[in-house]
Amino acid sequence: MRLVQVDAFTGKPFAGNPAAVCLLDAEREAPWMQDVAAEMNLSETAFVVRRPDGGFDLRWFTPSIEVDLCGHATLASAHVLWEDEMVAAELSIAFHTRSGVLTCHKRVDRIEMDFPNRPVEEIDAPSDVIDAIGAKPLSTWRSIGGYLFEYESADDIRALKPDPSAMYAIPDLYVCVTAPGGTDGFDFVSRFFAPGAGFDEDPVTGSAHCMLADFWSKRSGRTDFRAYQASARGGVVFARIEGDRVHIGGQAVTVLRGELV
Repeated sequence: MRLVQVDAFTGKPFAGNPAAVCLLDAEREAPWMQDVAAEMNLSETAFVVRRPDGGFDLRWFTPSIEVDLCGHATLASAHVLWEDEMVAAELSIAFHTRSGVLTCHKRVDRIEMDFPNRPVEEIDAPSDVIDAIGAKPLSTWRSIGGYLFEYESADDIRALKPDPSAMYAIPDLYVCVTAPGGTDGFDFVSRFFAPGAGFDEDPVTGSAHCMLADFWSKRSGRTDFRAYQASARGGVVFARIEGDRVHIGGQAVTVLRGELV
């Protein structure tokens, strides 16, 4: 079985978010896929198998759990299918997933994915979560994707130093932090901390932009954004709201090919 490692939400190698794409000729059991994901030890490993109707089944695993929605590994999977000419460039790709059918389109300068919107609701976040992140936010929100904390500036986002031990002590914790983009030409910046999935910080999180787009649309009245996830690797994400869907876009580059024996 072929394994391809792709850096997603970037146009250059060794940036963005790396994902492994495992191209299967038949369905495999979940424990086996979990073992492969643990072996790859990336934030996500995607497992793709062709369906009789021409679409593809897609599942995502972190090194420790299966997840319901993943942006960068979906982007990586679509990139591999087009790059390896398993799907013609002019055709869209329909992935059947635990979050429904996700359709990917190849645009001139990026891949665009059709994802569900994840509306946010303002809340009073627990004090232990705020303490774990390390700085008091301007406002606190929640959606199906976890907590969302708003800060004043992009510098505040980059300066955050969460306490890993405190984060891991809180069950099922996912926290996205965000602020206006500042002077770099981005509408907003973010970071995403995911101890609930088994890692401290995700380099670039497509699924988080399903709630980020909703939040910034509420703040600005706009529906179209160019964003930057300010992790150590960094990545550029495009997000556009249409009704109850969010179109998440980005580039991808292949960095490694191999075989699973």
